Amino acid sequence: VVPPKKPPILVVRVGVGVLIKDPQHPHKVFAGLRKGSHGAGTLALPGGHLEMNESWENCAAREVMEETGLAITNICFGHATNDPMPDEKKHYVTIFMMAKCVLDDSSDGKGKAVVPK
Repeated sequence: VVPPKKPPILVVRVGVGVLIKDPQHPHKVFAGLRKGSHGAGTLALPGGHLEMNESWENCAAREVMEETGLAITNICFGHATNDPMPDEKKHYVTIFMMAKCVLDDSSDGKGKAVVPK
């Protein structure tokens, strides 16, 4: 006898999005196209899920590094949203952090975003 399947446990997830000021254009932020998740093909900020016992600042730095290869600094809280998505059976609380891209000013004086090797 096969026991009946239990319904999935629905939980609220915590996402962290990061507004990174473009050092060359201070009124612009970095964004990319979403792949393989809700909103695929649309513009989105770098970010992802908060891990257990992780600070918002560490999550922001980790996700930006994973998704863009950029190092960030001056990470601080920006805003939070409550994002229920009943059609997708998802619910997120999204923490928006703000940061600046770390620059390497050693080359030509213009500065370039630091991409660690």
